[in-house]
Amino acid sequence: MKRPIVTMFVIWAFVFIGSAHAAYMSNNAPAASTAPKMTGMMMCGTEEIKLKVAMRSLWDDHVEYTREYIISALAGLEDVNAVAERLLRNQDDIGNAIKPYYGNDAGQKLTALLKDHIMIATDVVKAAKAGNNQQVEAAQARWKANAEEIAVFLSGANPNWQKKDLSDMLAMHLDLTTKEAVSRINKDWNADIAYYDEGHDHMMKFADVLTGGIVKQFPDKFKV
Repeated sequence: MKRPIVTMFVIWAFVFIGSAHAAYMSNNAPAASTAPKMTGMMMCGTEEIKLKVAMRSLWDDHVEYTREYIISALAGLEDVNAVAERLLRNQDDIGNAIKPYYGNDAGQKLTALLKDHIMIATDVVKAAKAGNNQQVEAAQARWKANAEEIAVFLSGANPNWQKKDLSDMLAMHLDLTTKEAVSRINKDWNADIAYYDEGHDHMMKFADVLTGGIVKQFPDKFKV
């Protein structure tokens, strides 16, 4: 199920090709007034690329271990607690990733909010499995409130992370994760996979938003 090795290979292959192309262009480019502008990762410095790859890897783990938890919890598999522990450790990793920019307190705060996010998610899955709609709705209300807390915290740390944008993206994350779990409960395997794929792509966009905001806020750390 996991794809980090493939993902890393594709990204670094792209970077290598881009770097080779950039070197070729620097030796064979026409006059500055007519030279094509290079965009995307080929314009990024090494540190920005490292951050982008690392951030995507962290949020890739977030959605993939969430999926593994959903599968294990709904099927009553013996690995459910081990998966939950690994999923919670991912929230430590995400919090640690922002400490170089925002400090230890901010990193710990984000980790705490994300761990709440995971614990509430487990309540949503358990209630959905039991078919208790009242508990599902109550857990989802807490989930949404937690997502708003995360959006408020992040937007307060970085002016480039707009609260509404973060709120909308986190709300979409909750919606797609819920639909993934419900589809699995209903044994609608095609929908289950489709919602996971959509949710994964969405989290990669969220990771890129975080990376972009950090690069804009701390340009000196990412000079090309």
